Amino acid sequence: MTTGLAVVITIVSLAALAIGIDRLALVGGVVPGRLSGLVAIAPAVPVWLTPLSATLLHGGLMHLIINMVMLLWIGRQVEVVYGGGGTLAAWIVGAYGSAVAQWLAGPGDPSPMIGASGAISAWFGIYALSFSRPKWLTRFPALNRSIHAAWLLAAWVLVQLASAYLAAQGQGMMLATAAHVGGFVVGMAIQRPLLMWRYRSA
Repeated sequence: MTTGLAVVITIVSLAALAIGIDRLALVGGVVPGRLSGLVAIAPAVPVWLTPLSATLLHGGLMHLIINMVMLLWIGRQVEVVYGGGGTLAAWIVGAYGSAVAQWLAGPGDPSPMIGASGAISAWFGIYALSFSRPKWLTRFPALNRSIHAAWLLAAWVLVQLASAYLAAQGQGMMLATAAHVGGFVVGMAIQRPLLMWRYRSA
């Protein structure tokens, strides 16, 4: 599933770059102002589908390459544990979760958000909880897991803030930091339910 998703995204993104990404980003990207009903774009992908269509579009070749490398690496790790169906479900939920986070960060923003990194961040959230172990800081396992999750989230936020700063300083790029954080949070939230569903018959 991970490889197939990467192939589809690569084909669509390359075609969009060849046609002209500026207009297509408005047509198929997540525009927070459009979600709020403040920005009208026509013709365009139905607004409720834009969290998914946005994952198929990238702003440039380097943007696409970086995201596909991360997608293939983390996606294969997650798919081994959660299977193709669970991994795809996490992708979809992560895409919507990251879009909501970006909207919350600026409900009236007319700029489109495109790229697969928000959905990929959900996979990172799942991976972080699945392949790490909480330290026994207290006598209460649930509290130890909560502390562990909080540390993982804090580390992810710091990495995203640092990446956004470096990108803005070095290349003048603005990363969708809120979407990355939102996707990670969604991934952490659905990790246990997905795991229970995957092995419900075990």
